[in-house]
Amino acid sequence: MNENEILSALYQTVVNRRDNPKEGSYTCYLLDKGIDKILKKVGEECSETIIAAKNGENSETVYEIADLIYHLTVMMVAQDIPLEDVLKELDKRSEKTGNLKKFHTVDKNS
Repeated sequence: MNENEILSALYQTVVNRRDNPKEGSYTCYLLDKGIDKILKKVGEECSETIIAAKNGENSETVYEIADLIYHLTVMMVAQDIPLEDVLKELDKRSEKTGNLKKFHTVDKNS
């Protein structure tokens, strides 16, 4: 499977769990608990990804990125955001060049 097929399969699995709940499914649990629980998990996984990357543990970072992508997918399904919309936005951004933004630097390490 290529990257888009993997993301599409994940998205469809989450949609399927939403539309056809299965007892004992973690996805169903999250969807049942609602957006606040889902967003809490997205934040948690984002923090864990940052920590793993900061620690330089590539295998742990990959694991946490996968968790983050999964929880973002659950959030997308809960909010009726089609995967295609996100992929189109990424594609649109990939066509841009020379759009480096100037940021106000407050990080004393840069």
